[in-house]
Amino acid sequence: MPLNRDTTSLLDGPRLPPRHGGPADSLVVLLHGYGADGRDLIDLGEIWGEELPGTAFVSPHAPDPCSEAPIGRQWFPLHALDPHELARGVDEAAPILARFLDLELERHNLGPDRLALVGFSQGGMMALQMGLHMPKAPAGIIAYSSLWSGIAHPPPAPFSAPPPVLLVHGGVDEVIPSDALFASANALTAAGVPVQWHLSPDLPHGIDTEGISRGGAFLADALAAPRP
Repeated sequence: MPLNRDTTSLLDGPRLPPRHGGPADSLVVLLHGYGADGRDLIDLGEIWGEELPGTAFVSPHAPDPCSEAPIGRQWFPLHALDPHELARGVDEAAPILARFLDLELERHNLGPDRLALVGFSQGGMMALQMGLHMPKAPAGIIAYSSLWSGIAHPPPAPFSAPPPVLLVHGGVDEVIPSDALFASANALTAAGVPVQWHLSPDLPHGIDTEGISRGGAFLADALAAPRP
């Protein structure tokens, strides 16, 4: 059943200003997983700020309370990993996140080409679907321990000038099995998306130091200069 969500309401969450102290030259939006909130990922900004001193970071709290986590939030209800259900959930949550991205870019006087989306688990689903369907592509997308909900309804033709994507997954992920990494990578590649991926063999559902390091390098490359 669709959510009766007020898409005019505003998301909010913890923010980190650019490390160099001046105006932001880029923006990284961190999208947390099911049952967490924005505080769960904002520390990635503290780590990546070393490589990205001109980047601002924001980690919004998802719009809805999570019924399975008393103080957590959700982007959409999650009952199963059926791609069709996930696609519906992502589509329902998209308008409020799109409005948030527009306002954050306006706040920093930046264009979408200076934006990177990073998501974990359910947040990764949001990052992939939002980033691939923005009117103007962002600089890059990272999805940790996630999958592309577009597998359910692949585009009829390859995307035009899509952003680069990094997929990172744990080999013993007990929540979203690692097969999702390969299924997503294959489907994205077939849709014309440039994909990099990394599998940490002994990692369960989470982010390890190798994944953080690879994410930082990916962002530094994607945000090094404006896209042509």
